[in-house]
Amino acid sequence: MSLSDVAINSVFTHSIVEEEPLSILFQDAHIVAVNKPSGLLVHRTNLAKEEEDAVVQRLRDQTGKWVFPVHRLDRGTSGVLVMAFTPEMARRLSAQFSTSSTQKTYHCLVRGFCDQMGVIDYPLAKLNEQKGRSRFKIEGTEKDAETHFTRLKCYELPIPVSRYDAMRLSWIEVTPKQGRKHQIRRHFKHLLHPLVGDSCYGCRHINKVTKEIWPEDFRLMLHASSLQFSHPMTDQVITLKAELSNEIVNVLNRLSPYQI
Repeated sequence: MSLSDVAINSVFTHSIVEEEPLSILFQDAHIVAVNKPSGLLVHRTNLAKEEEDAVVQRLRDQTGKWVFPVHRLDRGTSGVLVMAFTPEMARRLSAQFSTSSTQKTYHCLVRGFCDQMGVIDYPLAKLNEQKGRSRFKIEGTEKDAETHFTRLKCYELPIPVSRYDAMRLSWIEVTPKQGRKHQIRRHFKHLLHPLVGDSCYGCRHINKVTKEIWPEDFRLMLHASSLQFSHPMTDQVITLKAELSNEIVNVLNRLSPYQI
């Protein structure tokens, strides 16, 4: 073993001791998939210069290999995340996401009682998100965005929220056709059923109350439950599923279904 190998291995070992290993859902010579925890960046970014911890770094430490992002999940979103071990495999997989050839299923908790099922067909524009400025749409950048959903359960808690005497929530299964930035979060805001725990597009009244009653489990209530794609080397259809995070399970266990 060369000195450079020793140095690299020491970096990997040091990081593994410091950071909790990621739950690996699938791994072979070409790709690796994990159940990403909420609060962890996919990769380092200028928008969070102070944050050094990210999936890319943790996976590099765990596997001893460089990994390359294929798609992204928001920092607050948990669930299935796929990476590749080479730029070529990443390029092939990314093409499936860009052409909507993958099948993605999410679950989320939203404000209010939404429809039993539906399709949100609402084009999304890029947003100006410069620090210190209010977020606004950039005209002329709209792209098609379509999200299918099914309401699985309704809940009502006898806790006042804003001008209402009780808090109503819906647990939803969601299938986005595309993968526009913040597509699910923006689409449910458009329906007036924002996601619980969403600091960008959510309801501040719901977030304030839920943070008070679930302080240890408060987070963006959005989870990438399953992902289906073709293996970039073998063309085999791969279906991966990620268990709900402990925080989401804890919240759901505290809720009683409400029949409407």
